[in-house]
Amino acid sequence: MLQYNRKNIIYSAVLLLFIGGLWLYRNQGATPNALPSKLMIAEGETMGTTYNIKYLDSQERNFKRGIDSILVLFNQCLSTYIPDSEISEFNNKVDSIKFKLPFFYPVLKRSQEVYEASGGAFDPTVMSLVKAWGFGPNKKDQIERPKMDSLLSFVGFNYLLFDQEGLRKAKKNVQIDFNAIAQGYGVDVIGDFLEEKGITDFMIEIGGEVLCKGKNEQGNVWTIGIANPQFEEKGGAEVQAIVKMDNKALATSGNYRKFYMKDGKKYAHTIDPKTGYPVLHSLLSATVFAQDAMSADAFATAMMVLGKEKAIALAKKEKLEIFLVYDEGGKIQTYISESIKSAFVQ
Repeated sequence: MLQYNRKNIIYSAVLLLFIGGLWLYRNQGATPNALPSKLMIAEGETMGTTYNIKYLDSQERNFKRGIDSILVLFNQCLSTYIPDSEISEFNNKVDSIKFKLPFFYPVLKRSQEVYEASGGAFDPTVMSLVKAWGFGPNKKDQIERPKMDSLLSFVGFNYLLFDQEGLRKAKKNVQIDFNAIAQGYGVDVIGDFLEEKGITDFMIEIGGEVLCKGKNEQGNVWTIGIANPQFEEKGGAEVQAIVKMDNKALATSGNYRKFYMKDGKKYAHTIDPKTGYPVLHSLLSATVFAQDAMSADAFATAMMVLGKEKAIALAKKEKLEIFLVYDEGGKIQTYISESIKSAFVQ
């Protein structure tokens, strides 16, 4: 009888310890022995711009070397500024390629989807126009208006035939430019890398395209500033708005930084694939919120092509959240999707 009671006492003690541990786990989100996470920072240069990555890791691991290695391969695949990259080889040397790296097909497939959704406003086959207007790798002033019709004959996503193995041209001399989607995709690729390492709380920014997951070091959702389109040109606040990012990505496209002057006229870098000319409308910048940065990046570019009213219509059709900055009679105005308004910091 005494042995039976002792077993029950031991069993009860173990049960209490288990229940206590379970209560701590459920109420604190971690086991009693879990180490506090430390904020880690990785910074560097890539894609002609900079990257800034913050993540929480109780093991205090430094992933910068791994991040840089991935970005080197990423650029070797998709950068038009690297002469022997996969995309440069396709543009300048051959009519078809077999994919060597895993980055080409996903960005090509998503480009096709956004091309169709936007009615052709987003079209990576604008490379010949990008070069003609002086925004390509050579940075030369090559505007030749009489040849615009000839250049437009090489623009059209239907001239690209591809599957998961490779890509070929349906029309000779077609070239592609992923600059309007590649940075966003690069953000997603690094996000996948961190999640594979067990990181659940991070903020990744490459050239202004952002992906946020989990919480920051204070236990709050990450907050991101959206650039003011008039900051560099007319002064004023550098940040137009601040937004709380609860497991979201964002990308901003605008013509306030990438342009050049010729004969006293400003030419924006956003080119309309249908007309062949830089866009001229009141929309100064378009910020798109999405689950992945690649989609946000591509749709932001499409909206800069479309202009304010059509951008709003596209956002509603595709169920995207957007923040637009536009000029109305010389006065700066903004448009915010109703579903995202509560995330903006007043």
